[in-house]
Amino acid sequence: MVKKIYLGSDHAGFKLKEKIKEWLEKKGIPFLDTGNLVLDPNDDYPDYAGKLARKVTVAKSLGILVCGSAQGMCIAANKIKGARAVVPFSLREVRLSRKHNDANIICLSGWYAHPYEAKQMVEQFLTTPFSNEPRHVRRINKIKKLEI
Repeated sequence: MVKKIYLGSDHAGFKLKEKIKEWLEKKGIPFLDTGNLVLDPNDDYPDYAGKLARKVTVAKSLGILVCGSAQGMCIAANKIKGARAVVPFSLREVRLSRKHNDANIICLSGWYAHPYEAKQMVEQFLTTPFSNEPRHVRRINKIKKLEI
């Protein structure tokens, strides 16, 4: 388990983020909510994706982002050097994104993800380690070379 998990959402993901926070608290998993801290229908997802991705990459930790579709958060987070954000749609994808791609940010849909399924995905994300297999390390190093 990593030291601290970072969470972030816009208005469309706020309700699900709050449910994930409750679950993390019950599990005793340390986290920091990077915002939005209030439900604001006029907020913008890139603000929260960028803030969280910077914290995750500096702390070498993991993050959870939630917006309407999850796609916007993922696109914005991946603009930050060192961020490897994914939008998985199954537990298998979650597991493979951690084991093979060393994903450090999971993006979930506030519109489509059921809280129970979202919690299962988050648990899989937080408990699956990167494999460190040479082929996967090699591929991640190639991704790093693509970063501007």
